[in-house]
Order: sequence, then structure tokens, then C-alpha cells
Amino acid sequence: MIALTRPECPNPGALDARKYDDPTNKDALRKSTSGKCMYCEGKMEPFSYAHIEHIKPKKEFPELEFAWENLGFSCQRCNTNKGSKYDVDIPFINPYDENPEDYIDFLGFFAYKKNGSKRGQYTIHEIGLNRDDLVVSRKDKFERIENLITAYHTSDKPLRDSVIEELKKFAEKDKEYSAMVKSVLAAHKIL
Repeated sequence: MIALTRPECPNPGALDARKYDDPTNKDALRKSTSGKCMYCEGKMEPFSYAHIEHIKPKKEFPELEFAWENLGFSCQRCNTNKGSKYDVDIPFINPYDENPEDYIDFLGFFAYKKNGSKRGQYTIHEIGLNRDDLVVSRKDKFERIENLITAYHTSDKPLRDSVIEELKKFAEKDKEYSAMVKSVLAAHKIL
């Protein structure tokens, strides 16, 4: 998960008309995540259906069903895993309102709670941020990054600079699993 910036609602009239899945609003949320799931950072399109996520579940918080600040962009798996779960004492991390890096870090391609964070653990466990398919996908990205890091450590200066630039591209916020990549690069003292 990475910190996100919530855009202004482009079509508040749709929310007033009780349509939280308005295409214009959905596209604004999609752009705010660079087409990635707000939770797992997997690229969704064209491989998966994107969902409008209710950060606080509409079943438990019906007054927030059409509130722009309660909507996000999520993959089907994360949205389904989260469902209507919500613990008031340990709420899920909301990447639009806080920095997930304060709660979740990565050890290789596995997400883990940072500094014993209960919210990090709850979010990882309940949303399934270490589910098998996601771990396999992150592992593939991790192995590519590790190969570049090896090239960095075994190359001369001109090639090193080129490798660093390539590694930094993998960590850009629009790239899939950028939080994991940033964590790996920080562990190697590259970022």
C-alpha cells in the first residue's frame, strides 16, 4: 500500500442521486491509484474487475455509502476479502488519509506489520495482502529487482548510474507493488 491523494469529486451530483459507482467518479478514483488496487497495489486492468470500495462498509455505516471521502478503488479480491468487516478499535489502513508505510513494511515480497502495528497486521490479514497469488506476483517483481541490484553491485560507475535510474522507475507510485520495491531498495541503501 502507498499513500494516495484523493481527488475532488468530479460528479457530486451522482452521489446526490445515490450512485456511488458513477463512471466519471470511478475514473477519478482509478486515476488516483494509477489503475492499481488501493490495498494490494496490483494493476487491475485489463485482467481484473475494479470495484468501488467503501472504506467503512456501507452495511455498518449506511450514512457513508455515498460519501466521496469513504470511496476508493479496489480489486475484486481485496474488496471481497474485506467485505463488511470493520473493527472500530483497529480500523483498516486508509491510504487516502494516512501513510501505509507507517504500518506496513516488506520483508522481501511478504508484507508484515511495521513496529508491531496492530492495524498493519489487521489490514494484512483480513484483506489478504499475503495471499498466494499476490505473493507469487510480488515475488516475480522482487526477483527482477534483485537481478538489477546484483547488476548494480557488480558494475562500474556508468552502468551503475543507469541501473539506479531503472530501479527508481520500479519504485514510482504508478508502478505495480511500488511499496515493496521501495522497501527492497531502502534495505539495500539504494533509495
